[in-house]
Amino acid sequence: MQKITLILLALLSLAGCMNGQPKNLRNACSIFEDNRSWFKAAADSEKRWGVPISVSMAFIYQESAFRSRAKPARSRILWIIPGPRPSNAYGYAQALDSTWADYQNSTGNPRAKRSNFSDAVDFIGWYNANSYRRNNIPLHDARDLYLAYHEGNTGFERRTYADKQWLIDTAAGVQVNADRYQGQIDRCADELGKNWWQRLFS
Repeated sequence: MQKITLILLALLSLAGCMNGQPKNLRNACSIFEDNRSWFKAAADSEKRWGVPISVSMAFIYQESAFRSRAKPARSRILWIIPGPRPSNAYGYAQALDSTWADYQNSTGNPRAKRSNFSDAVDFIGWYNANSYRRNNIPLHDARDLYLAYHEGNTGFERRTYADKQWLIDTAAGVQVNADRYQGQIDRCADELGKNWWQRLFS
């Protein structure tokens, strides 16, 4: 009986890893319940880089809505014909080819993939930690971190976002989402942190 239970739990865990886009994007607890391995990955990123789980999750929500193979929308020629994409951004974090290569080289992780949640959430932690070092942006300040993420740290230093009201509004929305996620995570982190054995007997 115990062997059967272990097999079933392993299958459930595998199914969780294969889940697509979460159903309730506005609730961090629900997202992590659907994808238990994501919580550990996000917590590992927080421990490594100091960036709160809530901030990283708000970034992924904004960039890809938790779609693993997200790409920027194509432009339209004559409003009908699909044109080129505005950039080579890809994956959960919408990281550019060049920035992703910097991350791989800096962290010694050449096999990291933008479509892998663990790698993507670690990338966001790495990038935001760099923003803290370069521009002294507090790691809980999702708004300014997002401005630096979008414009690059050199762009943030030059305030290239100042005349982009749409971007300032978007960054404010990222902060709102991060604050909401934090309130939710505060209520469910203990339960999410339990391993399958602890959950079985809790």
